[in-house]
Amino acid sequence: MPGESDYGLWTLVIINSAIFIFFAFSFVKPKSKTDWRSLGVFSAFIVALFTEMYGFPLTIYFLSGWLAESYPGVDFLSHENGHLWHTLLGLSGDAHWDVLHILSNVLIVLGFFVLSASWNVLHHAQKTSSLATSGWYARCRHPQYVAFIVIMFGFLLQWPTLPTLLMFPILIVVYVRLAKREEQHAETEFGDTYRQYKQATPGWFPRFLNSNVSSSV
Repeated sequence: MPGESDYGLWTLVIINSAIFIFFAFSFVKPKSKTDWRSLGVFSAFIVALFTEMYGFPLTIYFLSGWLAESYPGVDFLSHENGHLWHTLLGLSGDAHWDVLHILSNVLIVLGFFVLSASWNVLHHAQKTSSLATSGWYARCRHPQYVAFIVIMFGFLLQWPTLPTLLMFPILIVVYVRLAKREEQHAETEFGDTYRQYKQATPGWFPRFLNSNVSSSV
């Protein structure tokens, strides 16, 4: 069948998964159980993504009947046509240069930048037993989880699959629960200082005006 050689590339699955998980690990530098949980759920998403991107195209096989009927003549087992949004939205040209792919890359890079900057602030605060309120923590209370969500959303714009589309909202719920648990611990440790910070700083949608962001960003 045409295009079959474009998949079954398990070496690429392993290499790409390892690269992005290593990037996340190097930025996060997990120490606590919460750190490892947040990295673990992100890693599961990454492995599922690259398994379909280069290993076995489960989504394409599952939707093969509808895709063949709706888009006759399109070889969806060709890796180029695995960019489903490009085909489903009727975009023209090279899928690697369409607006969704470019936006995807921007979001992924932005997400890793926020992840690195926010965890540097957090770990500095942990070393000094203080509350993280500078840098991205002046913009929102959970920038590290926002970064993971932005990165995953960026990958979904580039290569949507049924498993990752199903995992995405579940992982958001996981991050929200982890964030609530962290807030409870912070409130117990810092008391009124954290409650004032919580009242003044949004939880998930970064504030970019009058956020008193320090130069540590």
